[in-house]
Amino acid sequence: MTLSTPEELDAALRRIAATPRLLIASDFDGTLSPLANEPMAARMLPAARTAVDALSALPGVTIAFVSGRSLGDLEVISEHTDDSSILLAGSHGAEFWFPGVGAVEPEEDPADIELRDRMREHATEVTADLPGVFIEPKTFGFGVHTRRADAEIAQIANDRVDAIVSREAPQWRRRTGHNIVEYAFRHEGKDSAVAALRERVDATCVLFAGDDTTDEDALRSLGPDDLGVHIGAGPTAATVSVADIPAFAAFLGELARLRAAALSTAPGASEPASGGTTQE
Repeated sequence: MTLSTPEELDAALRRIAATPRLLIASDFDGTLSPLANEPMAARMLPAARTAVDALSALPGVTIAFVSGRSLGDLEVISEHTDDSSILLAGSHGAEFWFPGVGAVEPEEDPADIELRDRMREHATEVTADLPGVFIEPKTFGFGVHTRRADAEIAQIANDRVDAIVSREAPQWRRRTGHNIVEYAFRHEGKDSAVAALRERVDATCVLFAGDDTTDEDALRSLGPDDLGVHIGAGPTAATVSVADIPAFAAFLGELARLRAAALSTAPGASEPASGGTTQE
């Protein structure tokens, strides 16, 4: 169901603001950070950072960044630190970082790693003559970036790499995003990432937000008590759509306000709060 009126949206926000254990899982690029021509230059919009910090300081709220980025790259662009309470899910949920635990990564078959390296090399070779195209190494594969290329060049790059993957690694998963095609030998999706995070923190409600096609898996997986938010225009499985990152930052800021208000009126609110998130 799409929330189409301000009254419906306000009611949904108040409902999730009052839930005992709220998990806010969000994509990063295009959702909290503007898309960047140089991927490692991406940083969270200041207004988004303010809202995330406000929410993460509230009892019963867990924040998680869920990204197609490799875990190490996600740590860099989100300016994540070892003492952070924010959970991370990298590589579409194949890698995690948890407070008090650190990185949790699967052990891989050396044959998969060897194939990954060979495929990256081949993809780099066949796109070397195409201006504006570059190959981004990822933990379990690679991405073909075409943001700086024109449409014709982008199509040539994608066709060439598609042909290589189809021939040499047909079992790999192919994902499309904003001016990128990703290939990986692991098949996790953001739906499985959100499910794992939900279980870990025993969330009573999940808010998931994203802007790209890879986020739709997670949006479709949400239950009737959850809330999905899509950033930008276009068809989506989300129940709420906002225009852009500043609008989503404002949305999160309003949720933080409502959460704080709900906590202040809850039974026992006059007593000191016993802690923050429930993720450890």
